[in-house]
Amino acid sequence: MIDHAHDLACVQDATERLLTAVAKLDNAALAEPSRLPGWTRGHVLAHLARNADALVNVLEGRPMYESAEARDADIERDAPRPLEAQLTDVRESAAGFRRAGDVPADWTRTVELRNGVTDSAARLPFRRWAEVDLHHVDLGIGYELEDLPAEFTERETGFLADRFAGHPDVPATHLTDGTRAWRTGREAAVAEVTVSGAPADVLGWLAGRREGTALEVTGGALPKLPPL
Repeated sequence: MIDHAHDLACVQDATERLLTAVAKLDNAALAEPSRLPGWTRGHVLAHLARNADALVNVLEGRPMYESAEARDADIERDAPRPLEAQLTDVRESAAGFRRAGDVPADWTRTVELRNGVTDSAARLPFRRWAEVDLHHVDLGIGYELEDLPAEFTERETGFLADRFAGHPDVPATHLTDGTRAWRTGREAAVAEVTVSGAPADVLGWLAGRREGTALEVTGGALPKLPPL
């Protein structure tokens, strides 16, 4: 069972880690490329702030974004801001999300995100945790997949394995980090491919952060995953 209160606390911890790390940068560093194609570090921080606002919209029953075009325009508008403005925005928008999460509510209700995707309200704090911690890695400032909390790595691996489960273009795949195991891809009585590796490498491949060169693959080639 998902404990949304626990996940809200984890989001706060992840946010503080990110803010502490970003505070050591300067304006020039924010203008440098992040690990996400076409985005500077400023774009990543602007996205994180606007994502927090968007999840407040979801919790309060409004559309997540006005439109895809408005979402992209907001990120482009906010990306060039100086360090102090970025830090303030990420901090204040995160606080807004936490306040919305602390309001008594039916956490079993179904909510709608982008592109018609639905989920239970109780999963939103974990989704936000994933945004904060994975984009912290995307900043390329010394926080790596190996530094992620073990609980997060295990849960996000399971979440992404479920996301690709049943996908017709992904072969039936058995995933293992040496301790835990997951299934993803097409439904089949027996997995076509087995992919194994360190927890960070398995997650990195599923999340599109690593090419999978450090993974061991048996039964075929490393599956090509669709975009997230």
